[in-house]
Amino acid sequence: MSRLTVLQRTIAVCRLCPRLVAHREQVARVKVRRFRACDYWGKPLPGFGPATARLLIVGLAPAAHGGNRTGRIFTGDRSGDWLYRALHAAGFASQPHSVSRDDGMRLNDCYITAAVRCAPPGNKPLPEEFEQCRHFLVEELRLLRRVRVVIALGRIAFEGYLKACWELGRSLPRPLPGFGHGKIHRLPWGVTLIGSYHPSQQNTFTGRLTAPMFAAVFAAAGRALKRP
Repeated sequence: MSRLTVLQRTIAVCRLCPRLVAHREQVARVKVRRFRACDYWGKPLPGFGPATARLLIVGLAPAAHGGNRTGRIFTGDRSGDWLYRALHAAGFASQPHSVSRDDGMRLNDCYITAAVRCAPPGNKPLPEEFEQCRHFLVEELRLLRRVRVVIALGRIAFEGYLKACWELGRSLPRPLPGFGHGKIHRLPWGVTLIGSYHPSQQNTFTGRLTAPMFAAVFAAAGRALKRP
């Protein structure tokens, strides 16, 4: 068993944050009407993708009735619909829709993870929950040795990735890279960091994030991967 597989299994049984444990399990037990017949995952979400991936995508946290239901990150909700559609169009995913853990989805040269692994109340993890969860991201960065491009979905994920890099012992540039949609930063350890608005309904329904804007982020990632 690979070290990444061991880490993924460790993540899936974590109970370090009582508030998050209580919320994710209550959501899985009570459910909502449209998913009443579903068996909810109701546990922390490990990352998804091959250990050899060169593209890393960092999100915020699972959705209560998305990943917390399906057991796969960014799967079963509208944010995931946007993400996997963009990944498929850019050649990083085998199909444009991710609906369940057994739908045959494969990621190509891409790994998806998050700053927090449990669905939080109100979609808002507490600062201490970010701190408690960060060691999982740190360990993923340690094990995903071929990563050359990182797309951070939202400011919090952007800052969480940089904090994880600092905890890993990497020297951060000064001043720190600033978040902005489509902003590209070449980091000292050879990774290209790209900021993107999160594909949440709050951004996509209001037009703050459009499909062409999102596609441009993945096009930039593809170009960065082609550089020597």
